[in-house]
Amino acid sequence: MTDPENALPFAKMSGAGNDFILIDNRAGQLDMADADLPAWVRQVCARRMAVGADGLLLIEAPDDADTDFKWRFFNADGSVAEMCGNACRCVSRYAFMKGIAGERLRFKTLAGVIEGEVMGDSVKIKMTAPFDLVPERSLEVEGRQLTVGSVNTGVPHVITVVDDVDAVDVVALGRAIRNHPAYQPAGTNANFVSCDAEGNWSIRTYERGVEDETLACGTGNVATAIILAVNRGLAGPVTFNTRSGSQLTIHYEMAGDVCTTVYLAGDARLIYEGRMTPDAWTY
Repeated sequence: MTDPENALPFAKMSGAGNDFILIDNRAGQLDMADADLPAWVRQVCARRMAVGADGLLLIEAPDDADTDFKWRFFNADGSVAEMCGNACRCVSRYAFMKGIAGERLRFKTLAGVIEGEVMGDSVKIKMTAPFDLVPERSLEVEGRQLTVGSVNTGVPHVITVVDDVDAVDVVALGRAIRNHPAYQPAGTNANFVSCDAEGNWSIRTYERGVEDETLACGTGNVATAIILAVNRGLAGPVTFNTRSGSQLTIHYEMAGDVCTTVYLAGDARLIYEGRMTPDAWTY
């Protein structure tokens, strides 16, 4: 079969159920003005109409000798995100598989330099230092008072501890928190977490930029671990059961209310590779 004109090579990867389109753009194959990229991303990330994904990332040539590459990351709605933990794990494994970097690697994001270690189909990344910690506050949402915490782990997150995470209307409540005046103009991600009688933690996340519940959120898991550490003295590492059924493990060290070191570990799976034709973005 003849390769369609202007077909664009890409990979589809999943990190704990968070799925992404990856494009190796180090040679500038995606020749498009920055102003045109958001609309293009929305087209190719649309489920059932194109490839479909929670986000898209471009691997680009590094700015310096201290990093293996840099990335640009876009949410499914075309907005730029500073950071995405699950995407970091996916791009780390992809870069290793393609010889772009070794098993231990460093790459630049808008949130700072991320360090990763690839271990088979699992990847452990060192996160940038969390900031803007608010351990606890009362928030009025849809006529009721919630006790929430918040912290920025590359992107902003709000955390609510609930009795049973399965009973939460994550889309409705998450959207209300995401758009709450307290977190404007940028908005926030919203996480809900509960612990069962055996001490197992489960988490669900409404993601800004996807504007829906996703099956997992790496930065949200990290943010939740930090809030639980500060408010409840929860010692690391802690493992969360995500909506996809996969688990994410957060390794961290605290000095009082300050998180000094934090790592995110979990699966990063290459689902398929292909060539995207213009039909994916011209409908």
